[in-house]
Amino acid sequence: MNVAVTIPCRNEERYIGRCVRSVLQSEYSGGEIRVLVCDGESTDNTQAIVRALAAQDHRVELLINKKQTTPFALNLGIKHADDADVHVILGAHAEIAVDYIRKCVEHLSKDRSIGCVGGILENVNEDRTSELIAKAMSSPFGVGNAHFRTGMKSGFVDTVAFGAYRSEVFSKVGYFDEDLTRNQDDEFNYRVIKGGFRIFLDPEIRAKYYVRASFSKLRKQYYQYGYWKVYVNKKHGAVTSMRQLVPPAFVLFLLSGIGAVFLPGWLGFYWPLLFIIYFVLAGYSAVKQGARVNEIAGVVLAMMTMHVNYGTGYIAGFIRFMILRMKPSRLSSTTSR
Repeated sequence: MNVAVTIPCRNEERYIGRCVRSVLQSEYSGGEIRVLVCDGESTDNTQAIVRALAAQDHRVELLINKKQTTPFALNLGIKHADDADVHVILGAHAEIAVDYIRKCVEHLSKDRSIGCVGGILENVNEDRTSELIAKAMSSPFGVGNAHFRTGMKSGFVDTVAFGAYRSEVFSKVGYFDEDLTRNQDDEFNYRVIKGGFRIFLDPEIRAKYYVRASFSKLRKQYYQYGYWKVYVNKKHGAVTSMRQLVPPAFVLFLLSGIGAVFLPGWLGFYWPLLFIIYFVLAGYSAVKQGARVNEIAGVVLAMMTMHVNYGTGYIAGFIRFMILRMKPSRLSSTTSR
């Protein structure tokens, strides 16, 4: 099977070189590999790096993503390589293992019901802040049942990161939704399953992911995740996964603390008690992820940053899309990357 790997990027001079090289180093003999870097008009050295790689290896191509959004970049690459049998989507912050493509293709070849295959993300920490965030992102308490992050499941799932899709999937369910700034892969995978295909997660398929090292970026990222999830729900007329409801419920619980102090007798203690339970569970989860004593507070803060901002974004999206019946704001269409 011929494989095309599409990599959306913008201003990724620190990461794009090793990302592309990891694909070129793949141990795969079942067909040709093409690497399509879809650049959103970078203002740093990203394009120069890709052009240099393309000059060294004919399998690399640079495409210009004038709309500068991730779903447009994904569709640009997939349509450009419409003769490929398998399409892999990859982030510029990632590096795949040498057997990543081979193992994905093996699963697709064995079972025609599988439309997408993915694996586990191994977080790479570049400094202390990214290490704290990585531990939070690898914890079931932090991300729920996002198994591609926690590695706690092998088998059929509802979504994966950096999936390998058989080409028939796009013929049947269409392409990535270009209205979405975030959640475009989750929304697409929802349509993949509705279209009769299955998504398989194999923990032996591995990729490294360089974690963003900023709490401010993490805050914006998770706010957008929550905000755009509601837009996806509205488009499909359904809640696409139950775990998305937990963060907004948590935020509403926090807000309920304002009124809890006015409740009579022991009822006024429910809020601080549950709040303490949250921190105990978060701290326990941080320890299970290997956090040292001096790191526990930082990991808990990262978890709370993810939960609160996803929940806040979800509530803001619900008000805007479901109650006010408005379109996404222009500001919300700018990613936090």
